[in-house]
Amino acid sequence: MAVLDFAHLTWEEVRDLDRTKAVTILPVGAVEAHGPHLPLATDVIIAETMARAAGARLAARGYDAILLPPLAYTAAAFAAGFPGTVSVQPATVTALLVDLAGSLARHGLRVLAVANAHLDPAHLSAVAAALAQNGPETGARIVFPDVTRKPWATRLTEEFRSGACHAGQYESSIVMAARPELVREAIRRSLPANPRSLRVAIRSGQTSFEAAGGPRAYFGSPADAAVEEGARTIEVLGAILEEAVLTELAR
Repeated sequence: MAVLDFAHLTWEEVRDLDRTKAVTILPVGAVEAHGPHLPLATDVIIAETMARAAGARLAARGYDAILLPPLAYTAAAFAAGFPGTVSVQPATVTALLVDLAGSLARHGLRVLAVANAHLDPAHLSAVAAALAQNGPETGARIVFPDVTRKPWATRLTEEFRSGACHAGQYESSIVMAARPELVREAIRRSLPANPRSLRVAIRSGQTSFEAAGGPRAYFGSPADAAVEEGARTIEVLGAILEEAVLTELAR
């Protein structure tokens, strides 16, 4: 089977897909500040690489993996104070995901896998609300492995698990592997590590990068990023999404 870009297909090609062997994948990220060295679309880039890696794995198992155009605008309250960040209401994100899953289901594409790379608490809550609202009457099945939670989080890097991972070594490595031309390398190599944990900050009630100790919108150690780490992480993210989809399909 194949990895297909949904927006590049014709309507007749969509009509002729084998619905029993088709999985749609939605990359989900945000347009928001990612330090002085990474592009605003960092989360979208990570989500797209995760989606494509998962798609290749599913295709090898006999499925058509259909990659939807990415959802790039979502709730991004933590970064809202930085120029370039675009943040929408969580309810907007929830409604869009529910409507999207329902629309695809009406055409027989009933499995929607969310390749998510945006970890803002408001966004994660919005996606969780979409899962809760997407009942069996819609005919759609949303698959969402939340990589901030077990068992998925334990498979990612030490920096990721520490919570000090926004535009740090973890994310910088992935962008270096996927879109190296978008990394401001001289700046990246010059940045001192910022070990403050966003996870700890969120638990203590902080609601912005500035309050959490990230005045330049990065946490972790971007200077320690490496292409090899990024390539490995992309494969792990792809495997996580593949496994979540296969688990849902087995039900």
